[in-house]
Amino acid sequence: MTLKRTNVYADADDLAIIKEAAEREGISEAEIIREAIHLAAMARRTWDEPFVSRKFRGGGRLPTKEAVRDAVVERAGRDGRGES
Repeated sequence: MTLKRTNVYADADDLAIIKEAAEREGISEAEIIREAIHLAAMARRTWDEPFVSRKFRGGGRLPTKEAVRDAVVERAGRDGRGES
């Protein structure tokens, strides 16, 4: 993965939480921020094709955007970045 530098503005309270979490987990603050960016991007991603998965229950109906977003966030919580 090629990384690009960017600048963002963040609330001081959020940065304090990130710093605390990074120290507790023994990882860099940048890694937490990269993970948050990835989760936000995946939660808002759109596909050209309808997203159909056996993981969604609903009698053959297409999942809602909220259901897809919840599944992405849930998966990322299990393995860190949504990757197997």
